[in-house]
Amino acid sequence: MKNFFNYLVKIVFFSNICCFYNSLRAKYKVWVSYLTQKTIKNDVSFNGLALHNGLNVNICIKPAEPNHGIVFKRIDINVNNLVYPNFINVSNTSLNTTIQNEFGVKVSTIEHLMGALFGLGIDNALIEIDNEEVPILDGSAKEFIEKIISSGIKVSDSPIKIIKINKKIEYREGKRFISIQPSTLNLDIEFEIKYKNKLIGDQKNKIKVYEDDLSDIFNSRTFCLFEDIELIKKNGLAKGGSLDNAIVVKDDGILNPDGLRNKKEFVNHKILDCIGDLFTSGYRIVASVKCSQGGHYLTNQLLRKVFNNKENFSIIEIKEKNLPHTLINRNILKSIA
Repeated sequence: MKNFFNYLVKIVFFSNICCFYNSLRAKYKVWVSYLTQKTIKNDVSFNGLALHNGLNVNICIKPAEPNHGIVFKRIDINVNNLVYPNFINVSNTSLNTTIQNEFGVKVSTIEHLMGALFGLGIDNALIEIDNEEVPILDGSAKEFIEKIISSGIKVSDSPIKIIKINKKIEYREGKRFISIQPSTLNLDIEFEIKYKNKLIGDQKNKIKVYEDDLSDIFNSRTFCLFEDIELIKKNGLAKGGSLDNAIVVKDDGILNPDGLRNKKEFVNHKILDCIGDLFTSGYRIVASVKCSQGGHYLTNQLLRKVFNNKENFSIIEIKEKNLPHTLINRNILKSIA
């Protein structure tokens, strides 16, 4: 019965991932394979300020071989400079996600870049960085998405793997919670935020990651309340923050001249963070995630709880030969292989 259920997961995941990549084709005119691991075709470079330490940072995303995974390399350090974005390596979740290797080498604010890589189906990449914090750019994943797409996506012959959640797991702290449970259909994320500020207030959104147009998610910027800025800076954070890379809300108004990019930009940014943090699992996930008033910490604690017991999850390799012929459009597959 377990093998049959896994087989059904493969069928439905393939169907949904087809929808996901078809939407990429329609929006960005990019052709990618459904079933195999992907990297970028050419180096992609970014330069900008780090949100929290305020320093100028350069990063270069380079192509990598199948099964390499996503790896950060601190090129300002000569030895022990590889840092893996795995949930076990997350060392700080205060206003960002920070990873750290066994030698104390860190890379922080990885969540927007990780969300972009997840969204574009990039399985393998070497990310060279000359400081310990990823540049914030405009506060969203928009520039990451656009530049990676412009570089092209390279398809390998190696099959992708997915994580299937086998049972419901929940992590709570008071009224805040996050849960993950089995789904044969998609990666569903339902997220709600609750703020006393009347402009933000209560917002909720639900997305199907492998089916929906995620433009609003990737374009949504980080945000803060004006009255919190002084405390944040006293704690040595947000030294590079400005209206160019964050939404600032004061009373019932937005200080940014151009206002919001979409009606649910606040909760949509939280979903972007959630996607990026979920990618520290190492693979795409088939599950239903529900979160109320969560953030980096809750998502990381959830992943730790899930992977603490092998009965909670399965890792499934998706191969074309495992799928029924009726679900495979071979003309399309040949055109994108």
